Amino acid sequence: MTDSQDLKPLLLETDEEFRQLAKKHHELEERLHVLTSKHYLSDPEQVEEITLKKRKLQLKDRMEAILRRYRDRPPLQSPSLQQG
Repeated sequence: MTDSQDLKPLLLETDEEFRQLAKKHHELEERLHVLTSKHYLSDPEQVEEITLKKRKLQLKDRMEAILRRYRDRPPLQSPSLQQG
């Protein structure tokens, strides 16, 4: 079983869906940071903050599902080991 932290860089390079999810998660994180740095949030901003947090959680859940799929699958055998 591979550690999730080891898999993330690999998936960012090799899995388009994971890369897109990570990009969107990062964009939401940046927007959320802008909102949380304000001293006062208007009502629409408060709704946006809640929505952003929910969306971030959805993205994180999907990313975790992809990580689990890769982590839990059997390791690939290299061709040189299969010839033996």
